Amino acid sequence: MTDMSSVSPTDLKNRRAQLKRRRQIKFWQGTWRSLSILVLTGAILWGVSLPDWTIDTPEKVKIKGNKLLSIPAIRALVPLSYPQSILEIEPEKLSREIEAKAPIAKATVIRKLLPPSLTIEVIERNPAAIVLPAFSSPNAANPEVGIIDEQGFWIPKNSYADLENTLELPELIVIGLEDQFRPHWPEIYRAVSRSGVKVFEINFQSPSNLMLKTELGRVHFGAYSSFHFRRQLWVLAKMRKLPNRVRASRIDYIDLSNPDSPSVQLK
Repeated sequence: MTDMSSVSPTDLKNRRAQLKRRRQIKFWQGTWRSLSILVLTGAILWGVSLPDWTIDTPEKVKIKGNKLLSIPAIRALVPLSYPQSILEIEPEKLSREIEAKAPIAKATVIRKLLPPSLTIEVIERNPAAIVLPAFSSPNAANPEVGIIDEQGFWIPKNSYADLENTLELPELIVIGLEDQFRPHWPEIYRAVSRSGVKVFEINFQSPSNLMLKTELGRVHFGAYSSFHFRRQLWVLAKMRKLPNRVRASRIDYIDLSNPDSPSVQLK
């Protein structure tokens, strides 16, 4: 411990001066720190107010991954109020809102602050068939004409029409796709799309008789069976030369309810 009696007045004066300088340094350091924070905050606020930090038109939203729908059509799905600060955009919320609007299966919103930009990557739902209500049940659920994708997701037809009038719709028509057949749709569609015979229409109206309209004419398959259906299509492909033997105008329908014993019903 320092003996205060041995400390000279000069030493005490120097120590007081050092303490004063330290307090002054701390004061100015705190002042500059506060000023720096204020300047930085002001710069950020000023930067955010610049046009580059604001999405003021749909054209500033970049769209990637689209194949069926045009970029303007997809931008019309984006629920933004223009102009909108890029900092106010919530990517996950925006993704959910876009996906809720068919025909977008998945939307990934990428928001970048440096440099400021907004990009939306989409995965579209590929239309597989046009779905018509069962003619015998006009009051059935979903009486509206719709479009179904490969996985069985039902989409109102006007969801496409309103977005893209020039979109090429599928040729395949499905009639009366009731709930009991929906779980089988992906498998049925894969089998039909790989068939050696062109299929134009699939009719589910009769649970006991699945009917297809094909390039060979109408075909009766009987009650749907996953195993038999693939075999029935294989047998149908083997009958491609049938028009060479029987005129198409004379054929009423082809009966494949028993694929081991196919028959042709004449008019």
